[in-house]
Formats: sequence, C-alpha cells, structure tokens
Amino acid sequence: MRREQDGERLDQARIEPVILDINRGEDIARLAARVDSSGKRLHAIVNNAGMAANAPVETLPLDDWRAVFDVNVFGAVALTQALLPALRRDRGRVVNISSIGGKVAMPAFGAYSGSKFALEAISDALRQEVAPHGVQVVIVEPGGMRTEMGARGTAAAKAQLERMTPQQREAYSGTMRAFLGYAAALDHTGLTADKAARTVASAITTPRPRTRYTIGREAAFLSRLVRFTPDRVLDRMIAQTLRSQSKDTATAAA
Repeated sequence: MRREQDGERLDQARIEPVILDINRGEDIARLAARVDSSGKRLHAIVNNAGMAANAPVETLPLDDWRAVFDVNVFGAVALTQALLPALRRDRGRVVNISSIGGKVAMPAFGAYSGSKFALEAISDALRQEVAPHGVQVVIVEPGGMRTEMGARGTAAAKAQLERMTPQQREAYSGTMRAFLGYAAALDHTGLTADKAARTVASAITTPRPRTRYTIGREAAFLSRLVRFTPDRVLDRMIAQTLRSQSKDTATAAA
C-alpha cells in the first residue's frame, strides 16, 4: 500500500502491511530484500495496482498515457522482475489483474485498454518463459466493477472534457457522454470488490489454476464474443450499448 493509514485498518494478526509504490524503484528493491531475508516461502504475487484515464485517443495528453502505462504495465513488470528469483526458488505464481478491457476496447478506453492488452500479452509470454521453472502465471479479467478507481476515473474524464478544445469538444462530446453514462451505470450494475476478491483468492490458492479467470457474466460473455464476432459488428454492438446507457443516464438526470 502507499499510505500508512491504510495499513492501520487491517487485521494485524494475519497481515503485514508494506509501503509500496510500484513506480518507485527503491520501494520495489526494499520489498525484494525483505522477501529474501524473511526466511519464508513466497507463494504468489498479485499485480493489482491500476489506474484509468478515459478520453478519446486524440485528446488524451501523452503524459496521461505514460502515467497509465507506468502503473498498469511497467510497474507490474518491475515488481515481477524483482521477485521472480524468489518465485523460481519457491515455485510460486504470478497473478496479473487484467480486465475484460484487455480483450475488447471501447471508445474513451484507448489508454486503459491499451495497457491491459499489453499486460495480457506480457502475461502470455511470461507464462511460457517461467513454466519450465515451476512458476505459474494467471490472468484475472474482471468485468465492470464498483470501485473507488471508477469514481476517480469519472471525475478525471469530466476534467478531460473541460480541457478539450472547442473543436475536440464538438467532435467527441457524444463519446464522452456515452462513457459517463456507462460509468454511471456501473454504480448500480457493477460487481462488488468481494466477488472479485474471491476469484483472486482462488487463483492464488488453487493447486492447478487456469491460465485465465473472468469475473462476472459480462466478462465471460465478452471474452467469448470477441473470438467469433467481426470487428465492425462488434463496433456496432458497443455503440448501441453505449447509446442506450447514455440515454438512460440522461433520463435519470432529468
């Protein structure tokens, strides 16, 4: 965790909190040294840090793109690299929290989905590389979730809309309204964190885990749909879904 106060709320009897910002090399190095000196087996690491920045590809500043990839991709890679020697020694596993957004991308999700597509590919490569050493790699793909990250993403998206040029706003205001409608719908239909946690716990503890787990019916459906549906058909289905959610949100607001 990144804040001391978050650790204070945990059950200290069974959990040892550690300050870790995965974008800080010194934090990662300190954690790796702690693992090596603990004398305990490292069973698994779970790369669950994540952030989103939702805006059309044209309008999202490059600094925001870099921030998303720094957390969702490079931070996960850095932590995995640092702890793989211990995982090989202990025949542990890596659990990477991806997203159904790593299988299908929607408008305004270019940066987030791009990072999750990258994490999926990296996980596939890593799984094959470390399998001969007894290390397993598991990908978890949640669907829409009700999380604090979602609320922060909505606020950030509204700020992105305000920063657009008049020309960009004219071109993409419909896209952003659709995204905000989708995000608002998740407040009512999104999965709760405890359901996701149970799936992650299974991925950690199951003796012979699957290579991928989806969380929620939406994720399970979409992961199958994208295998067989032509791109332009899928585009139309996504557009229709976003339009309907945008209308529902506008009606509720009225």
